[in-house]
Amino acid sequence: MSAILSADDLNDFISPGVACIKPVETLPAQPAPAPSSSDLEHEVILDGQQSAGAGANAAGPAQISLTDCLACSGCVTSAEAVLVSLQSHSELLSVLDSAPGLRITQQQQQQQQQQQNNGFKVEGLENPDSKIFVASVSPQTRASLAAVAGRGVSERDAGRMIAQLLMGSEGLRAGGKWNNGFTWVVDTNAAREACLVLGAEEALSEQSQVSKPILTSSCPGWVCYAEKTHPHVLPYISKVKSPQALMGTLLKTTLSRTLGISPDRIWHLAVMPCFDKKLEASREELTDSVWNGNGQPGRGVRDVDCVITSKEILMLTESRNINFFGLSQASVPAALQTPFPDPTLARFLFPPRRRTGQENPLAGTSGGNLYYTLKYVSARHPGSKIETVRGRNADVVEYTVTSAAGEPIFKAARYYGFRNIQNLVRRLKPPKLSRMPGAKVAGSRRPAGKPAGLEYAYVEVMACPGGCTNGGGQVKVDDPIVIERRGLEAKPGPQEQKQWLAQVDEAYFSAGDSDSDPEVEDVNSGMENGGDRARGDTVDGISPSYIRDTLAHWADTTGIDVDRLVYTSYREVVSDVGKDKAAGSSSTERVVQLAGKIGGGW
Repeated sequence: MSAILSADDLNDFISPGVACIKPVETLPAQPAPAPSSSDLEHEVILDGQQSAGAGANAAGPAQISLTDCLACSGCVTSAEAVLVSLQSHSELLSVLDSAPGLRITQQQQQQQQQQQNNGFKVEGLENPDSKIFVASVSPQTRASLAAVAGRGVSERDAGRMIAQLLMGSEGLRAGGKWNNGFTWVVDTNAAREACLVLGAEEALSEQSQVSKPILTSSCPGWVCYAEKTHPHVLPYISKVKSPQALMGTLLKTTLSRTLGISPDRIWHLAVMPCFDKKLEASREELTDSVWNGNGQPGRGVRDVDCVITSKEILMLTESRNINFFGLSQASVPAALQTPFPDPTLARFLFPPRRRTGQENPLAGTSGGNLYYTLKYVSARHPGSKIETVRGRNADVVEYTVTSAAGEPIFKAARYYGFRNIQNLVRRLKPPKLSRMPGAKVAGSRRPAGKPAGLEYAYVEVMACPGGCTNGGGQVKVDDPIVIERRGLEAKPGPQEQKQWLAQVDEAYFSAGDSDSDPEVEDVNSGMENGGDRARGDTVDGISPSYIRDTLAHWADTTGIDVDRLVYTSYREVVSDVGKDKAAGSSSTERVVQLAGKIGGGW
C-alpha cells in the first residue's frame, strides 16, 4: 500500500474493486512471432504484488494515470490514489527543478498604465521549460496543520507558514537546482465566496438547467461515485465549479491573457484535504480546451496541474530537510512578493480584510454551501427563520426556512458519508417499468416510511463523514508526526481520532477570531477601493453584487463568456471491459494512443 494511504484510511469510503477492470496496456518487450487475440500485452500490478509473468517477455508493471482511473468504473474513492504517482510532492519538486522559473517584473510607469496591466513583463521565456509557479491553499489544510503545530497556532498562522514554505527565503527557495519558489499563494476562500453566491442563485433560479433537488458538486469523490454507479442523479448535480476548479480557471485564464503567455507556462499547485481532489484536477472538463478552445472537454492544459494534501506538505518539507513547524508565522516580506497583474482581481484574491463566514460552526467544515444558500433565502424573506431537524445520524440533517407566519419557504438537507449518500441516491432513483403486461409502474427504491423522491430544493453532499476537515488527505491522530509532537505512548484509537478532529475543527473556525490582520504585508492589499466587497447587500459577510461585478470583470478581461468560466459538466462513465474493440482499430493506432499517455498523466 502507499506510504500515504493505507486500508485503514478508507473508513467510510466505498471499497475499491479487487482488480482494476480497465488495465493500462503496455508495449511488448519483443515483437510477437504471430498475431494473438490481444494486440498488446497488459498487466496491472498492485503494490506488494508479484508479476504473474516470467522471463524477458513478461509485461512490466503498468503505470496507471489519473485519467485512466477516471475512465474506469471499478473504483470510486480515494483508494484510486494508491495506484497513481503522478500528482505528488515528488512531482512538485521535479517540476521546480526542471528549469529556472519565469520572472514577473513591474516596470516603472504611471499608476494609470499599471492599472491597465501595461506595467508587467515576463522574463525567461527563451527557456521552453520555464514556468510561473502559483499555488492555492484550502482552509481545511491550514486547520489540519495548525492542529499538528499546537501551542495556540491558528489556521491563519498555519497559512503564513505554508506561504513561507512556498514563497519565503527559508522555504523551497533555499534549495533545489534553481532555487525556485512560488510567485503567488492564494486562499481558495476567494473562489469559495464566488461558488457560494453562484450556488445560491442556481438553487433559486427558475431558469436553472439543473433538476431539483440540486445536489452540491464540490466533492469529487461524490461526483465520481455518481458518474460511475448512479448516472440517474447527474441531472441533479450543481454545475457550479468547486473552489479548487474555479480558482484554477481564474489563475490560468487571467495570467495567460494579461501577461500574454501560453497557459502551459503557468503551473498551478492546489493544496487540499482530499486525495480525490487529484482526480478532479485530471478531469477533461477542467482544461483550457473548454475556455481556450471550442468549449468542449478535452485533453488540454489543466487548470490545476498538481494537487497535494495536508500530509504531503509535511512530506515535501521532509524531502527538502525543512522543519515546517520552525517556519516563521509572519507574512512573507514584500520584497519576495509580486503584484498581481490585474488590480481588480488582486483585490478579490488578496482582500485587505479577513473573510467572514468561516467562523460559524453552523456552516460546517466543507465550505458552507448549504448554510449560505439558507441565509440567502432567509435574507429575501424578512422575519423568516431557519429550523433544523437531525436525521438518523449526525451526518444527516434537514433544514427548513419558514416565514414569519410559520409557512415553509425552502427545504434543504445535508448528507455526509457514503452510507448516507447511498440512501440519498436510492430516493432519487426513477420509477422502473415492470415487464409484466398490464402492470403498473414500480416505485423508486426508498427507505420505509419515506415518500418517493425528495421534497428538498437543495442538498449538500460530501463523501467524508464529518465533512472536509476529515478528508482522507488530512493529518490523522495516529500519524507519526502527531504521536511524536504530542508525546503519545500508545497508538491512538477511534476516540482519540474523534477528539483530534474536534481540534482540527476548532482551528478551522479560528479564522474568524478577528476581521482584520494588522500584520499583513501584502503588495496587493493597498490598492484603492479595497473595501468595495463590503456592500449593503451582504449575506453572511459576502456581497452577491460584488461577486457578480468581479465575475463580469473577469469575463471582460479574458474575453471568455462567464458561463464557460464558472460552470462545468458531467458524464456517465461506462466500462468498456469485455466489449469489442472499435472497428478498424490497429496496433499502430493503439501504440500512438499509448505514446500520447506518456508525460503529464495524459
